[in-house]
Amino acid sequence: MVDAGVVAAIKTRFAALMPVMDERICRLWAAAEAKAIGRGGPAAVTQATGILGKRIRAGARELAALRRRPPTMKPRQQRIRRPGAGRKRLVQIDPTLLRDLESLVEPSTRGDPQSPLRWTCKSVRKLAAELRALGHTIGPQKVSELLADLGYSLQSNRKTKEGAAHPDRNAQFAHINAAVQAFQQRGAPVISVDTKKKELVGDFKNHGREWQRRHEPTPVRVHDFMDPTLGKAIPYGVYDVGKNAGWVNVGVDHDTAEFAVESIRGWWRRMGRRAYPEATALLITADGGGSNSYRTRLWKVALQEFATTSGLRITVSHYPPGTSKWNKIEHRMFSHITQNWRGRPLESLATIVSLIGSTTTTTGLRVRAALDRKPYRTAQKVTDEAVGRVNLTPEDFHGEWNYTIAPRHS
Repeated sequence: MVDAGVVAAIKTRFAALMPVMDERICRLWAAAEAKAIGRGGPAAVTQATGILGKRIRAGARELAALRRRPPTMKPRQQRIRRPGAGRKRLVQIDPTLLRDLESLVEPSTRGDPQSPLRWTCKSVRKLAAELRALGHTIGPQKVSELLADLGYSLQSNRKTKEGAAHPDRNAQFAHINAAVQAFQQRGAPVISVDTKKKELVGDFKNHGREWQRRHEPTPVRVHDFMDPTLGKAIPYGVYDVGKNAGWVNVGVDHDTAEFAVESIRGWWRRMGRRAYPEATALLITADGGGSNSYRTRLWKVALQEFATTSGLRITVSHYPPGTSKWNKIEHRMFSHITQNWRGRPLESLATIVSLIGSTTTTTGLRVRAALDRKPYRTAQKVTDEAVGRVNLTPEDFHGEWNYTIAPRHS
């Protein structure tokens, strides 16, 4: 006769474990309890739990088999059902499901060109609805799982196409790389320059998110029309490739070649000449368009003035057409500035300068910024005489992209 206290203890343990035990674990547990009690154990377990003796005996046989052949898998990896038991996978029951799903996701290549989803949003709910219309039994969650199994994922557009590739595109990349290495080996400065996207000043929406109290987003204007009082900001950046440091000149007037060279001059006065006190030459890498375009006469005339006043021999290498995103400043500095002010309205020029100047990265990037309120005239006429005074030496390989401007001495 088993003690009543033992039966009560078994009942308590069973009540605690019952919600999480499946049928197999239940019979194994019951067999283990009966074995631990010894003589009269099966009866005590049946009395406490209601589990029949034949189930306890089946569990005892399974325990004996486990002792003879211990499992090599972790507990969560062990099978509950025997191989082949359980519900079949949906793709096994419905062999045409995957084919129909792919025909809906990529109708132009794999399915019917007249697919109803060709010009609609391909959400998993719409896909599930279309599959059900084709006779399949499926819900949105299963569609999501099948798409993942097929190698699909939610992706946004990526900006990579910038027009036709120039035949000497790769050769120019190699030329720029060789020039950068040569300057860095000599300890000479190498900078990457470009104009960042113009920004509206004011309480306008800025893409991205930042932490706020729940249901208390920052209110911004509905329409993005420039405020004539606040105007716009034109950040022109200079990135020092060797020092991993940046300078941004925030203009308020026009993005002209004169403004671009003034921004480079500001970098040299405030950062460059302190970092490179012995420098006699400077390499500038820039894209082929905009205010620092290789076609712009004012760009070269303004660089000549800077070269003469600074005493630097200025070598310029332009990226070939359609490759501006390869410029170092784009992904080494501008991207981090954008991340630093994401989700924040750029309410004033002081805010913009402050946010740019507080940009740092774990790799050591430091950025300084200043506000430039000077006016810069557009459509300036540059005479042939002014261009003729530029002390410019083109290189043998694409002299329009690669050239050196030396100081002029009176």
